[in-house]
Amino acid sequence: MLNALKFLPEDPAELRAVSALLMAEVQSLTYQNEKLKAELHGHRKARFGSKSESMDQLALDLLDDEEIEAAAEEQKNGADTDADEADKPTKRKHSRKPLPDHLDRQDEVLSPGEDCNDCGGSLRQVGEDVTEELEYIPGRLIVRRIIRPRMACTCCEVFAQAPLPSRPIERGRPGPGLLAHVLIGKYCDHLPLERQSKIFAREKVELHRSTLTDWVGRSTALLEPLANHIGKLVRAGPALFADDTPVKLQTKLKTKKTQTARLWSYVRDERRWCGDAPPCTWYQFSVDRKGEHPVNHLTGYTGTVHADGYAGFNGLFGQDKANEQACMVHVRRKFTDEFERTGAAIAEEAIKRIGKLYAVEKQAKGKLPEERAALREQKAKPVFDDLEVWLQAQLPKISAKTKLAEAIRYTLKRLPKARGYLDDGRLELDNNICERSIRPIALGRKNYLFMGSIGGGNAAAIAYTLIETAKMNNVDPEAWLTWVLTHVADHKINRLDKLMPWNWQSQQQSTAP
Repeated sequence: MLNALKFLPEDPAELRAVSALLMAEVQSLTYQNEKLKAELHGHRKARFGSKSESMDQLALDLLDDEEIEAAAEEQKNGADTDADEADKPTKRKHSRKPLPDHLDRQDEVLSPGEDCNDCGGSLRQVGEDVTEELEYIPGRLIVRRIIRPRMACTCCEVFAQAPLPSRPIERGRPGPGLLAHVLIGKYCDHLPLERQSKIFAREKVELHRSTLTDWVGRSTALLEPLANHIGKLVRAGPALFADDTPVKLQTKLKTKKTQTARLWSYVRDERRWCGDAPPCTWYQFSVDRKGEHPVNHLTGYTGTVHADGYAGFNGLFGQDKANEQACMVHVRRKFTDEFERTGAAIAEEAIKRIGKLYAVEKQAKGKLPEERAALREQKAKPVFDDLEVWLQAQLPKISAKTKLAEAIRYTLKRLPKARGYLDDGRLELDNNICERSIRPIALGRKNYLFMGSIGGGNAAAIAYTLIETAKMNNVDPEAWLTWVLTHVADHKINRLDKLMPWNWQSQQQSTAP
């Protein structure tokens, strides 16, 4: 084209043809320039944190998640039982150092009683067994000594001793409070286990990272039935919120490279319309983002799923399946990005119109479903209908290749799927409830950087499920997990609801002085 301009024709018709080619070229370059500007704006906005660290610099040789996975499998398979160990070849025994002397000792004496169960004679002490357990009390470490005197009858010489109570990790040294503290440190306070090991070292307590990974794996395996129970509660509601977020997964073949895995979040929260069910969040881990994962997670669910426009969720919807409720935040976000980038008047007007819908939602918050539906019918439906008609009228006025036209087409495609909230007071205008459940994962992956194995990802999903559900119910997750780990080993599997955070809270209130 540039070479052709060096010799302009003198014929008017040919000159007009060249001018037309020039206009087409300018228009094409303008569209391309606008597209590149939009992409550059998006990259600049999404970019955060330092990108200077390469995979080599990060030294991706940590085995936290692999060791967590192995410990979880061992806990599930009951590999620590005496019967199993008798049949297995002798393993290398770890030489444990004694617990530091500078830690406070709290003695708990378990006595078999003063009278012999066989002959009724009095018992005299002939010795004792002392089991030391490293425990954590918020703010300090202690050693809890469980003392079980060995008693012998003065008449018939029969021995008696109180049984050792069940513990989260049989023959392990951590108490339930310390296990809960490590879990909260890793999955709530986002402290990698290597960093926690150094923190304990400052207290002159040597807990190697491999020891902590074993504890995390066994703890999450023990708590998995509770996470599964929360998943059942989430899927029992009339509506739920679904979203996913990427996490890095270390590959076994190439330890210095990672692949993109996913953590899926499913939330049930009925507080906005005064529902009776307690709020809860259920997380699931997968090695990729294929649509088969949410389909498997929500098999048989026929309620309403709040979701973004990701095509992987489409398998959930259809006849005899779930209904879809589109998210207006994703709609508004496209117009917000366009307005920040170009200041387009159409984008600004669209944002204002969507804002009117949210003004109605502020009034509907905390009302019963019937009242919410009536309020939306009166105030939100006219705004919703006008928005759809207005966008259809604006689309022909602008170039079809612009980002603004793309935002309008996306909106017109999603609006029919967002209309359901107008008639059902149990539904929401957006998926913000679920997006908030993603934030802890986003904070955590900045610190631990990647999942070391599939088992480590599953353990993270269990821990996040329990911790975030406790936080949604205004329960201290560390105190609740301490209580759960104290009782879960002896708890009946068909009475898991008694261990849920909302029931623990009521029990604490009933036992308070």
